[in-house]
Amino acid sequence: MNKEIATKVFESLASGIRLDVWRLLVKAGLEGQVAGQLASELDIAPNTLSFHLKAMLHAGLLSVEQEGRFLRYRANIPLMLSLIGYLTEECCAGHPEACGLVDGRPQTVSGQPRSSCCDETY
Repeated sequence: MNKEIATKVFESLASGIRLDVWRLLVKAGLEGQVAGQLASELDIAPNTLSFHLKAMLHAGLLSVEQEGRFLRYRANIPLMLSLIGYLTEECCAGHPEACGLVDGRPQTVSGQPRSSCCDETY
């Protein structure tokens, strides 16, 4: 992770709709959601959602996979974990473990670093 990528991610999430999309896709986990589901849950027009999804794809926040005539979107959790690591690498005077972080990542209740948001709750 570098400053340029971090800035691109933050710029992409600086929209309320995009933040809502991100949270829904994180909640959906590895299954993700098709665009129609997202538009329905967010109560927004498909063309509006498409605009926001394109920006999020450009920032690397999402992946997309064609499923017949549908597009399934998934949150890029490793990118977000990398961003958290970038933001916290100098935490606690260069000792992030003192702040509950291992390799820049929050620890699980068992004390192991989380590899994704779906590993285990805190």
